[in-house]
Amino acid sequence: MNHRQTHTFALPSVENPQRTLVAVKRTTIFLALFLLLAGCWRLVLNQSEAKDLQQRTIASLPRSVIAVRSRPGESSRKIVLPASLRGNTETQIYARSNGYLSAWHKTIGDPVKKGELLAVIDVPELEDELAQGRAAQAQVKARLELAKSTLKRWTLLNETDSVVQQEFDEKRSAVLQAQADLAAADANVKRLEKIEGYRRITAPFSGVITRRAVELGGLINAGTQELFALTQTDPLRLTVWVPQAYANEIKDGQEVSVRLIEAQGKTLAARIDHVSGALDPVNRSRQVDITLPNPDGKLLPGSYAEISINVVGKANPLVVPANVLVIDKAGAYVAVVNTEKRIAFRPVKLGRDFGREVEVLEGISPDDTLVASPSDLLVDGEQVSVADAHQKPDNLARVARAPR
Repeated sequence: MNHRQTHTFALPSVENPQRTLVAVKRTTIFLALFLLLAGCWRLVLNQSEAKDLQQRTIASLPRSVIAVRSRPGESSRKIVLPASLRGNTETQIYARSNGYLSAWHKTIGDPVKKGELLAVIDVPELEDELAQGRAAQAQVKARLELAKSTLKRWTLLNETDSVVQQEFDEKRSAVLQAQADLAAADANVKRLEKIEGYRRITAPFSGVITRRAVELGGLINAGTQELFALTQTDPLRLTVWVPQAYANEIKDGQEVSVRLIEAQGKTLAARIDHVSGALDPVNRSRQVDITLPNPDGKLLPGSYAEISINVVGKANPLVVPANVLVIDKAGAYVAVVNTEKRIAFRPVKLGRDFGREVEVLEGISPDDTLVASPSDLLVDGEQVSVADAHQKPDNLARVARAPR
């Protein structure tokens, strides 16, 4: 028996399609609104970026520079120069005659007076030579006396025409010759007496013996061997070399300060005695002699000292940072921003270099605005925007990153 298989199909509900259609519509509306809002936000963002780009472009048209100002320098300055103390008069004493040292009467550290005996040289040959010279002098004197008495008798005879004229002339010539011989003998004796006096070594001036280089019995050679060194210790003298930059500001009689290492910071007053009339062509400096009183003798010649000299300049210098300088083969320049914010390059005359700062003597005024680390692209007359060097670091960094 065949049974017919029957299939039953369920029809969809009418309510489900309607709900689906509503959901699709809502989704479409939401997407449309989202796209509309996104487009508006993008439009606003593009306008903001365009405006910011325009402002940055306008701001970057003039080149940005960092401005600094000068500060007043010192019109009166102090220069410190090295020097060595030395005696007002110093000398090495040598012998004027050869011989052997028989005695010395002064040694190092002894004060001496002018003309005081320092040592004695024994010269036996000189004594014998002086005795021989004096004997020859006596012989010539005796011969002169005989010649004079003979001439006197011949003069009486010549008046009565009792002698030959030639013989009378010979007697008169003998007197003249004896007188000349006596003068030569006298000169020789004086020479030997002076040489004999050189045996005694005396002090040429008052001072202190600072060195003795002889011993008893030592052989002395005239003019080649130092016997003593003598120094006048009051006053003392110092010689310094003032650089050319300050040479015209040093005057005779000017007060200076002297500092010694052993004085533990204390300074001594001294004065300039002599100033050289020219510069040394080797070191381009001027010699200055300074006198330092030393009545108690506590200051020792040969000590190292530092001389402080106050010099007053004719102009009031300005001190600027070293990075404002532009130096080329023509000299030193600075870039100045004028009232119209335009660049002007000015030549300057430099003074002392302090490392991070430099002294400017001529070329700028205290009111000038200077450009720090000027770019090589800057030209004379260019208009720039100025940022003060005292701004906050982030502002300066922003200026440094600005297009150039």
